[in-house]
Amino acid sequence: AAAPPRGDWDPDPDEPEHPFFASDGDAGRSGGQRGRARDDDRDDLAGDEDDAEDGEGGARAGRRGGEKPKKRRGGCACLVVAVVLIGGGGGAAYYGYGLYQDRFGPPPDYAGEGSGTVVVEIPDGSTGIAMGNLLKDKGVVKSVEAFTAAQKANDKGTTLQSGFYTLHKGMSGESAVELMLDPKSRKTLIVPEGYRNGWVYAQIDGRLGLKKGTTADVAKSDWKKLGLPEWADDDKDIKDPLEGFLYPSSYSVSKGQKPADVLRRMVAQANKQYEKIDVVGQAEKLKLDSPLALVTVASMVNAEGKTHDDFRKMAEVIYNRLKPGNTETNGKIQFDSTYNYLTGRSEIKISTKEINSDPDPYNTYYHKGLPPGPIGNPGAEAFAAALNPTKDGWMYFVAVDGKEDTQFAKTLTEFKKLEAQFNASDAGR
Repeated sequence: AAAPPRGDWDPDPDEPEHPFFASDGDAGRSGGQRGRARDDDRDDLAGDEDDAEDGEGGARAGRRGGEKPKKRRGGCACLVVAVVLIGGGGGAAYYGYGLYQDRFGPPPDYAGEGSGTVVVEIPDGSTGIAMGNLLKDKGVVKSVEAFTAAQKANDKGTTLQSGFYTLHKGMSGESAVELMLDPKSRKTLIVPEGYRNGWVYAQIDGRLGLKKGTTADVAKSDWKKLGLPEWADDDKDIKDPLEGFLYPSSYSVSKGQKPADVLRRMVAQANKQYEKIDVVGQAEKLKLDSPLALVTVASMVNAEGKTHDDFRKMAEVIYNRLKPGNTETNGKIQFDSTYNYLTGRSEIKISTKEINSDPDPYNTYYHKGLPPGPIGNPGAEAFAAALNPTKDGWMYFVAVDGKEDTQFAKTLTEFKKLEAQFNASDAGR
């Protein structure tokens, strides 16, 4: 889309004034084992960023005794200065032109409607600047000014409301405003791979304008009516029968719909995908106890793998620890993510005493084998890894930097070396 004419763009009134245009009296405003220490929960996808608005500071310099106040230089005077600079040489001309652009040129902006998908939550009471900051942080627009200028230029720009918007990366300010004004941008809910049901329930509440906890209550009371396959909920200790069945995809969700209908569509999508990859038959090939066990393995792979490159190795770690002859961990999977699921949190550090003493069925440090059910909603890539793990003998893994750098080991001795790297990295943080 075309940028606003240079002479028509009015910077935000709170924007600091360039010292060149200020009066002389104005001052410029200027894992696998306890060494892993990381978890799956990414509950902070849509809506956890802090809003921040630019503040103003600085002080006005006092006049010297006896001096008359100097006249403020206006835009015309600045143009005269720019002309003089042009006459003074190429470098000066470039500098003068740059100052002119700073004041009167269009703000940095992308061109077109962008690509990809980004979900942005606009909190209640957000100003145009606050909205622009959120969009810029998400990579939707190139600058806050591009958004606020487009919002000001649009007749309906001031009608933008709080809520969740599905936008694109690299949008022009004009395109972003137009899409946010389009009801379609507020109807699509994207469930990312690996996210827990708790996050999905909260998103549905927000999209439908319901009281917090409404969708979770519906899921708890009506789960038998939502189309789960017969092999689901095969363990009395499962905390949420729908966990693992709200399949990662995009869904149309808008006010007027019922939570049960939205959940039913998500479960139907999961059934479709699970039939496509033959979860029942593949679970038998992998010698797992049930189809739900395969969904559980995929959910753990999605939870523990911070990068997609290590998914297949993560799957092998699980299968190797499930083998009857496993003497390395004696049948215990020991994943922090399963413990954090049972507590409903995302802890980077969990004390050894705490995790080894909690008898909850989801605690894979305390109990042998898989947890009772899935700990999130795995996506296609996690299933691909669960169906085709590596066969290199991986038994351990450690996020040696406490974040993304996951290293794998085959023996306890190798693991201890990785654990030492993690402890050294942790001490330096």
